[in-house]
Amino acid sequence: MRVILLGTAAGGGFPQWNCACALCVSDAPSRTQDCVAVSADGEGWYLLNVSPDIRAQILATPPLRAGPGPREIPLRGVLLTDAELDHSLGLLLLREAGGLPVWAPDAVLDALSEQFPARSIIDGYGGWDWLPSSKVAVDGLRVSMLPVSDKRPKYARSSTEDGPWVVAYRLEDVETGGVFVYAPCLKSWPDGFDDFTRDADLVLLDGTFYAPDEMSGATAAEAGAQPAMGHLPITGSLAKLRPGPRWAYTHLNNTNPVIDPASPEHAAVLDGGASLPLDGTEFKL
Repeated sequence: MRVILLGTAAGGGFPQWNCACALCVSDAPSRTQDCVAVSADGEGWYLLNVSPDIRAQILATPPLRAGPGPREIPLRGVLLTDAELDHSLGLLLLREAGGLPVWAPDAVLDALSEQFPARSIIDGYGGWDWLPSSKVAVDGLRVSMLPVSDKRPKYARSSTEDGPWVVAYRLEDVETGGVFVYAPCLKSWPDGFDDFTRDADLVLLDGTFYAPDEMSGATAAEAGAQPAMGHLPITGSLAKLRPGPRWAYTHLNNTNPVIDPASPEHAAVLDGGASLPLDGTEFKL
């Protein structure tokens, strides 16, 4: 199984266009919004979430570019962890694909139909299938999902759906046995997550914030915003990591000090047994 990190930042990317915090005006490496490509054979690829940066991400990743035929593409489908705009807005940019299967939790499928009508817009281009994430069928990979949060996007607050609104995915290579867990949004360390990640070769974790009070200190935002935003800070997950899997953090917010490779927080993550990979990093499992 090949896993390529197309983007590793939270919504807005890094640096964020409307922010002049110390990090956003620094020389820290830029990052696009969170998205992953995975393949069992290196020919057919599936996207885990679809960021608004997807066009640039595809063009920067040779295995995902069109060809050899003039309209041949290697994309085979999309798996959504949630309905947040930074994870689903890129679907609109894939409208020329001629149709792809999209798997997502039922609440997410409903939100993309009733609250933010992406489905009706994209369906106008034909050939799209919208399927529950409990029934993912991916070539060469065995996929399961774990509900991890009931946090719904702001635009879907009026939705009557109960959730789950956010899931993590576990992908197992049928041939090699390699296991990849993708969990970019964790409100907490949920029940069953230790078993879900057991025997995994790579676990990609929510690294949105380093500490609970980070946003208020970096941008003068309201204190205590992180819990309401549905993200477990790195300080709440790092101590839970155990030997075995390769642990890596993604979905880094522009305020997160780990973005700076010279920061003590970056060093603390590495000392804690995890990594902070950049856009374009590839893993083979």
